[in-house]
Amino acid sequence: MAKQEFGLLNINGTQYKTILTEKFKNRKNWEAENPKMIKAYIPGNVREIFVKEGQKIKEGSRLLILEAMKMKNVIESPVSGIVKSINVKIGDAIPKNTLLLEIE
Repeated sequence: MAKQEFGLLNINGTQYKTILTEKFKNRKNWEAENPKMIKAYIPGNVREIFVKEGQKIKEGSRLLILEAMKMKNVIESPVSGIVKSINVKIGDAIPKNTLLLEIE
């Protein structure tokens, strides 16, 4: 039987000494989403776009409508800034996690 090595696992600032599996060691580390990169949280169709590139927007501004399963989801800006690029057009069918637009 191979000797098992202990590793440190940090959960909410508390460190635990435990045996880590290979699957756990090889996992992709979690990274916080960039709030300036607006991605589709569900697959759907782009029905309407309310902004243009170069336009100044405020937090909470309506960016576009993403229709999924007959529901129209209004995507709002999580931050204030300027629309850097719009990566979709009206009528596009997009999968989950598609980059819709960027804010600078």
